[in-house]
Amino acid sequence: MRYEGRELRHKRVRKNVIGTSVKPRLCVSRSIKHISAQLIDDIGHKTLYGLSTNSPVFKDKIKSGGNVKAAITLGGEFAKSAVAKGFSACVFDRAGFRYHGRVKALAEAARKNGLKF
Repeated sequence: MRYEGRELRHKRVRKNVIGTSVKPRLCVSRSIKHISAQLIDDIGHKTLYGLSTNSPVFKDKIKSGGNVKAAITLGGEFAKSAVAKGFSACVFDRAGFRYHGRVKALAEAARKNGLKF
């Protein structure tokens, strides 16, 4: 039931939030154990860059991928790498999740480290 509501919210938001190659969509997805972020070009149907707490980069940096501390670490690393790849601005897509906790922590860390949205 709860997941169906999230899917409906995500579809409703996706009508208006569109990523391009110049200003891609930053899509945040979370599960119980991990959180991930991707820069997506909706017009070209391509994922331009993605990073997750499940990736090998974070194995020694974080103990658990399902907490706020991991989201802050992921947001900082994601923003630094995205800016280094040439993506300075993006459109934020929370994928139907509430803007609090891990999603909010990731977004604020990304803003702090150079991404504009």
